[in-house]
Amino acid sequence: MAQRRKPMSEINVVPYIDVMLVLLVIFMATAPLLTQGVVVDLPQAPSEPIEDTQDDPLVVSMRADGAIFMNLGMQDADDEGTRVTVFSLEEQAGKIIRARTEVPVYIKADHALDYGEVVKVMTVLQKAGAESVGLITDPPVLES
Repeated sequence: MAQRRKPMSEINVVPYIDVMLVLLVIFMATAPLLTQGVVVDLPQAPSEPIEDTQDDPLVVSMRADGAIFMNLGMQDADDEGTRVTVFSLEEQAGKIIRARTEVPVYIKADHALDYGEVVKVMTVLQKAGAESVGLITDPPVLES
């Protein structure tokens, strides 16, 4: 005669805790990577935030020393993107804009940079096929 086992009424939660801890580590490791590459001191302007309709915008960053970087989408925070010159920017941005005609194009320029340099890059991006070029700014700091 075989003995019948009593049904177990407890749930083993150890595998669920393991999965939760692995996910926590993954999120903690990837959260700092969601910032854009080149460090620039952005000008402050009271503007409304743009609704982000696409995941990977084309961001052209301009440092105070005049260096230009092209970055497609959100990448590693340590990765500045691809360094380009004004002369090669039209060709490289044109390839991306022709491949993805609806890609949003933004310029992130240091506030100490000459306005003429920013306009020059905007003109090159429009020649490359960008319908509109947005400028990225920081919100103004309210002094109390």
